[in-house]
Amino acid sequence: MASTRLPGKPLRLLGGEPLIAHVVRRARQAGAQAVVVATDDARVAESLRDGGTTLCMTRADHASGSDRLAECARQLGWADDTVVVNLQGDEPFAPASGIREVARALAEDDAPMATLAAPIEDAAQLFDPNCVKVVTDARGRALYFSRAPMPWARDAFTRDRESLPGGAPFLRHVGIYAYRAGFLKQFAELAPAPLERAESLEQLRALEHGYGIAVRIAPEAFPPGVDTEADLAAAQRHYERSEA
Repeated sequence: MASTRLPGKPLRLLGGEPLIAHVVRRARQAGAQAVVVATDDARVAESLRDGGTTLCMTRADHASGSDRLAECARQLGWADDTVVVNLQGDEPFAPASGIREVARALAEDDAPMATLAAPIEDAAQLFDPNCVKVVTDARGRALYFSRAPMPWARDAFTRDRESLPGGAPFLRHVGIYAYRAGFLKQFAELAPAPLERAESLEQLRALEHGYGIAVRIAPEAFPPGVDTEADLAAAQRHYERSEA
């Protein structure tokens, strides 16, 4: 609710419904054993109270969504090996296949955390700081996440920054995570790290403390999340096209 770029974000309307209601629906479509909404705001909880959604009221001072989920893991008594998928509340069009894929990525890798990525389609997206980029190693583990354009195609971008050069793996981070509940609790005990603070990206805390993050390509397109007024307008257009 305190989003600086889109105040009141969870309750902003998309197709006449709060954004968070769309996200809950997507999570259910993925076949999750349980869907829980973690929030620190009673207005969000009230908007979902009649829909049969499990609510977990958390503290308001968490540094990240992962910290908030760690509190849920403790409150709800999740066993350490429980697979938890963190579908952020600003992803109203997250496909069910992607939600399942990030859980599968965690199950198939011994990293304590997993996430998804998608190919970047144009230079404007690569240079947009609201689009988080990820670079991976040969095993599909994250090397770094950044709001800056990366990898930097030195020679190509010296000549032209209006188009993407071929051959470089430009990937957009898709903001969905999977973890085991035991690691969530560990994560919350780690001190927020300098890179996390600088980029305002919670996943950098895990990397800075030496934990691996498995990255897999999303099996189908994730429309961008809703972070700004322009994103919300684009989401409304996407919704209207899909409902036509």
